[in-house]
Amino acid sequence: MDQNADPHVSTNLPRTLGLRDLILLTIGSVIGSGIFLVPGAVLRQVDGFIIPALLVWLIGGVLSLLGALTYGELAALKPAAGGLYVYIRDCFGRFPAFLFGWTLFFVISSGAVATLAVAFSAYLGEIMPLTPLLAKCISILMIAVVTVVNVLGTRKSSDLQNWTTAAKVIAILVMSIVLLWFGRGFREATPSLWPRHFNTSLVSGFGMAMISVLWAYEGWQFVTYNAGEVINARRNFPRGLLVGTAALVGIYLLANLGYLAALGGIGVAQSDRLAATAVSTVIAPAAVKLITIMILISIFSATNGTMLSSPRVYYAMARDGLFFQKLAEVHPRFQTPAFAVVAGALWSAVLAITGTFDQLLTYVIFIGWIFYALAGASIFVYRRRIPDAVRSFQVPAYPITPLLFVVAAAALALNTIVTQPMRAGTGFAIVLLGAPAYFIWRRKSEHTQSRPGKIAAQAVTPEQ
Repeated sequence: MDQNADPHVSTNLPRTLGLRDLILLTIGSVIGSGIFLVPGAVLRQVDGFIIPALLVWLIGGVLSLLGALTYGELAALKPAAGGLYVYIRDCFGRFPAFLFGWTLFFVISSGAVATLAVAFSAYLGEIMPLTPLLAKCISILMIAVVTVVNVLGTRKSSDLQNWTTAAKVIAILVMSIVLLWFGRGFREATPSLWPRHFNTSLVSGFGMAMISVLWAYEGWQFVTYNAGEVINARRNFPRGLLVGTAALVGIYLLANLGYLAALGGIGVAQSDRLAATAVSTVIAPAAVKLITIMILISIFSATNGTMLSSPRVYYAMARDGLFFQKLAEVHPRFQTPAFAVVAGALWSAVLAITGTFDQLLTYVIFIGWIFYALAGASIFVYRRRIPDAVRSFQVPAYPITPLLFVVAAAALALNTIVTQPMRAGTGFAIVLLGAPAYFIWRRKSEHTQSRPGKIAAQAVTPEQ
């Protein structure tokens, strides 16, 4: 708990999220625009072979499920605001936890919001003409709308998330079924189903495709940040995370089959705008506008999901005295971490206006998987330190399940380090820029604790 906090200001978030909210938040935070674009690149990376491409999506989904099972036990054990930040802090110390939160605030989450906001204006420009200035204004307006909703109430934001996620999931399912029903692409698929021989190029391509797919799945981890706001978290959180992640695997596989049915393997590999191309081919060119509207809803939903979850990490850091004090406050009327939400939104807007988010994400996004691996490894530390703790949910096939996830997450980051050392070095340098800030905040926190008349830090119980 932040030592400078005003004792008259609330610093506890109410528990308002149920099982349905968790499922839809998990799905909505992940599905942005990637599933409408990425499958073509994945197919090209595996030399156009259909079964290997589908296997990449399936394996990526299985690895995500392994992570969901692992985080499910962690969240049931420690259902506190901040999720991954809390696990890393408890098991590996405040410094790596701070670097995770620092990177999330300045690059990963804010960069994701900026990317989605810019993409939103770009897709809107396909429906109505936008000048460059107006496009930037639309991007900022979208961030502002999502920010206001998230400040006004977690329940309001979650309801918005539920409706927008349901809309885009239904749209994707309808599109996929229509493409499967009317498409004729499978007629030419037989010659390119499976390679006759495997070579190093294909194996390397499979690895690169896996990176693309895991990034398409990324976002389910964000729901852990909301663990402190979940009703009956020990029961609902593992179920919500698992069902939501499993649903994502099914949605992604069905969408891929729909694209293949519409365009065939060659057509999918040649397209970078799969949904639009497939619908235009099977239905009519005029229907492409419906796809654009679907993508706009999907992007908006993903932005709201990110804004609903990430600020809880900044809030948790501030409560530990490791971030700006105001971010630890809960709005007395709306019962949301309003200052944390606004702070993240303002920085996202800066990145969107300046266009620097693309470069930052390129260098840093792989480092997120190092932190995901570290958070996953927390399960081993918790099991050793508190073996007799009541665990309402235990990850199946322990320790194999969490170990596979940790190894896969670490391998994803290691692949970037080996294949792109300059990019990796720049990414680490950006992350380590947070080190001086950590020592400044830590020194300030320790100084405050030593002052007479100050209330000692209170331990955050699992249900806080």
